[in-house]
Amino acid sequence: MRISKLLSIWIFLSGFASTAQTLQLTTGTVKRFENFHSRFVDARNIDVWLPNGYDTIKQYAVLYMHDGQMLFDSAATWNKQEWGVDEVIGKLLAEKKIRNCIVVGIWNNGQYRHIEYFPQKPLEFLTPAEKTELLDTTAIGGEKKRLLTGGPVSDNYLNFLVRELKPFIDSSFSTLKDQRNTFIAGSSMGGLISMYAICEYPGVFGGAACLSTHWPGTFKTVDNPVPGAFLSYLKDHLPSPKNHKFYFDYGTETLDAMYKPYQQQADAIMKAKGYTSKNWITREFPGENHSEKAWRKRLEIPVAFLLNE
Repeated sequence: MRISKLLSIWIFLSGFASTAQTLQLTTGTVKRFENFHSRFVDARNIDVWLPNGYDTIKQYAVLYMHDGQMLFDSAATWNKQEWGVDEVIGKLLAEKKIRNCIVVGIWNNGQYRHIEYFPQKPLEFLTPAEKTELLDTTAIGGEKKRLLTGGPVSDNYLNFLVRELKPFIDSSFSTLKDQRNTFIAGSSMGGLISMYAICEYPGVFGGAACLSTHWPGTFKTVDNPVPGAFLSYLKDHLPSPKNHKFYFDYGTETLDAMYKPYQQQADAIMKAKGYTSKNWITREFPGENHSEKAWRKRLEIPVAFLLNE
């Protein structure tokens, strides 16, 4: 498949929400909160996965995951793929490899996914001309719509997560509310916003899993100042390695083929800031592409790393 066709499909279809109300699960149950209202972003569905044997007498760590409509049931997704969260985490719990946890799947908002997941403060590292060009960047194929119409709103998205959603989850479920037991994860643009979330709110999130992190921000590798801005931001805002964990990875096919040089620069920053194998993993997966099917294969690795006992 040509790269331009792949990008067009990814940009315009990756956020389409399912109307299915009943999810087919292997383990656990999902409680859906439809059209969850926010003062900061548009309403969206929230899916909360509870493991087998969930008991309010116990307390549970919380893993927040972006692109929530893609996590549990391939029959309900636009591309018939899923992360297999219930299978993967249910298995790890049954094997007692991770602490008790629940998963909060935050649905993306379709056409606004890119501006919600694009880290906002790194724009300060761009020149006015670079910023103007970025905001005028169009998607490849299809309608040629702007990727960042109106500019990023990721700060508001994080306000929604931290100031509205987390308090709701902590008051509605039996959770461990502290930073050590609160994690965030996503892929592609979801990997970027996970990195941004832990850097902006290091007192809230204790770990981030950033799979196939979309460092380019757009779809250019030549004369693209965005990765440099993201990396400069990371260098200035990376939280302490004493009480934070990071997981990064990438494949080598389709969109993932773009990521290795940028991830290597991010790795150099991690190392310089004192991160070691105890609190940071970066993995390359040769032959793997940019898809839920690929992320499902390796989801066990970051979950076990972040939530190990």
